Amino acid sequence: MPKSIEGITVAKAIQGRRAVRSYEPAKVDRATIQALLGAAIQAPTAVHEEPWTFAVVQDVALLRRFSDRAKSMWATEASGHEGTLDATARARAKRLADLLADPDFNIFYDASTLIAICAKPLGQFVAADCWLAAENLMLMAYEMGLGTCPIGFALPVLNTPDVKAELKIPADQVVVAPIIVGVPREVPPPVPRKPPEVLCWK
Repeated sequence: MPKSIEGITVAKAIQGRRAVRSYEPAKVDRATIQALLGAAIQAPTAVHEEPWTFAVVQDVALLRRFSDRAKSMWATEASGHEGTLDATARARAKRLADLLADPDFNIFYDASTLIAICAKPLGQFVAADCWLAAENLMLMAYEMGLGTCPIGFALPVLNTPDVKAELKIPADQVVVAPIIVGVPREVPPPVPRKPPEVLCWK
């Protein structure tokens, strides 16, 4: 496992964290995953509901199967909307279609671990709570020298009834935040951000 980053602060973690899309094959150990989950559950939670549950997948063949199925699902969805798009959206859809058609593309970027954060049906704020937990997890991973990336492509396949059953996710729960975790092969450089767009300051 990589070494933790020395002298890390919350500000440094926020500035330094990146969405990593290139990973070494090394698997994340159980103690590290437990530490990440421990950080996740410290997130703010509306009326202290703590609506989150977690599914951890480290079976590379299973992740590849989920990836292939997700690509097929997205390709089918995209083909049904081609005629309704403007030129910019069509160009974006074309890039997406080309990516999904690549047999070597893995939506999990060959990361060794997927942590799917799921929401119990406990109210209207559960998705927000789960994403707060995801941010805690990703910042902790950064401190530990690990890479992470949220994978929106995975949501449709992870929420199919058969995949939920396979991962022991109760039928009434929803996968909200699929996060890959692993040892980064390379970390992307900082990306400039627009200044905050302040609509009101009274």
